[in-house]
Amino acid sequence: MRRFTTVLTVLLGIFPLTFGARFLLDGHGAAAGFGIDPWPTGTAAGYFAVKGIRDIAIGLNLLALFALGQRRATGVLLAITAMIPIADMIIVLTHGGTVATALGVHGLTAVIVLFDACLLLRERQVTAQAVGVHS
Repeated sequence: MRRFTTVLTVLLGIFPLTFGARFLLDGHGAAAGFGIDPWPTGTAAGYFAVKGIRDIAIGLNLLALFALGQRRATGVLLAITAMIPIADMIIVLTHGGTVATALGVHGLTAVIVLFDACLLLRERQVTAQAVGVHS
């Protein structure tokens, strides 16, 4: 189960990097999958960069914490981070988006993020003594 949790956590760190980069490089193209239409144009299109940087920052935070071996802290960060897809789901629902997109994209993401957070938070601390390493 630890290997599954590791893979899932790494993927949950990489996905926001790809979403964020897409919003920075092709905001209107990336926006099509978010669930709200139409997206802002002109100066207001600067919100694409805001979303892109938000996604990249959260992905890097998750990956950095996890790479440092802080599995429990990564679980706490993931639990907090679940607020993002939950808020995105509510925004889509309250701004003319479809229920299918709100639940299928953002709701499902929130469930997966919370599931991984629970897995990380339930892991037992592995001590040197438990794995048979002697000083």
